[in-house]
Amino acid sequence: MNKAELMQLVSEKVDVSRADVENVVDEFLALIEKSIVNGEEVKLSGFGIFEKKDRKERKGTNPSDGSHIVIPASSTIAFRPSKTFKAKLN
Repeated sequence: MNKAELMQLVSEKVDVSRADVENVVDEFLALIEKSIVNGEEVKLSGFGIFEKKDRKERKGTNPSDGSHIVIPASSTIAFRPSKTFKAKLN
C-alpha cells in the first residue's frame, strides 16, 4: 500500500474528504520526521517505536576492486514494532 492508497482508504472509512485526510497525514508524518531528526523517539502505543540510530565508522571492502575502505559514521531510522503488533503477524 502506498501513501495515496492509504489516504483514500482512510477518507472512505471515516467519511472525511481526501484533502483533509491528506493534510492530517502530511502533518503527522512531518511531526514524526521532526522528532526523529531532533533525536527523540516516537512511541505509538500498540504500533511501535520510531527512533534515530547512529552507526559508528567501520571498515569495509569496495566490491568493485576489493580495496579496503572506511565507511563513515552515519545515522539511520529504526522501527521496533510493539508486542501487540508482532503478535498479529503470527
